[in-house]
Amino acid sequence: MKEIPLNAAPADQLRLLDLQALDSRLDRLAHRRRTLPEHEEIDRLGGRLTTLRDLVVAAETEDSDAAREQTKAEQDVDQVRTRAVRDQQRLDSGHITNPKELENLQHEITSLAKRQGDLEEVVLEVMERREEIQGRLAGLVAERDAAQSERDAAAARRDAAIAEIDTESAGDAKQRDVIAAAVPADLRALYEKIREQAHGVGAAALYQRRCEGCRLELGITDLNAIRGAAPDAVVRCDNCRRILVRTAESGL
Repeated sequence: MKEIPLNAAPADQLRLLDLQALDSRLDRLAHRRRTLPEHEEIDRLGGRLTTLRDLVVAAETEDSDAAREQTKAEQDVDQVRTRAVRDQQRLDSGHITNPKELENLQHEITSLAKRQGDLEEVVLEVMERREEIQGRLAGLVAERDAAQSERDAAAARRDAAIAEIDTESAGDAKQRDVIAAAVPADLRALYEKIREQAHGVGAAALYQRRCEGCRLELGITDLNAIRGAAPDAVVRCDNCRRILVRTAESGL
């Protein structure tokens, strides 16, 4: 056990335990804030939402392309139908008496009927394809909206949890400020330095001959050195180098 050349009143050393308790609690609250399960859930749902949005846009584009294709096919049907009606009217008018011209007109009417049938098949195929696309699009939109609702709900839970943690942290921080102000500057500086180096624990109680920082029992040599130290001497654990605060339960 190496003694630090620093002295502080026993009451000031005891305050370090109160300060450490608050710092540990603040650290736990900060860790809890960082590791809320909602953070991971929001990230997961955000990724799913991005994928669904992309799929919705792709399906909407596909439907838009199919709609233009359907419109073009329907226009082609209308053009052929109009031409066929016009030719049939010419045929029915009786004005065409040339046999060759009549034969050509009849042949054209027959060809137009076949062409119209083929184009109507195209329209039907496009309509069926659009129906499938729109059904798929409706499903994707429903999934997207559900994912958005889940993400919003998770964000609301996260925000509520953060608000609760921040309220607790603010209260503890105020208490910490009061206690820290009562600790001598040199003792507080040493505590802060050790806390930064020792995973957030700068001071620990010596309880039943054991350091509560590293949880190791002190050897007889170290215990004898502490027994012989002045009450205001600031002592440190020889193993973890944290400040050891002596109490009535130290077992000395």
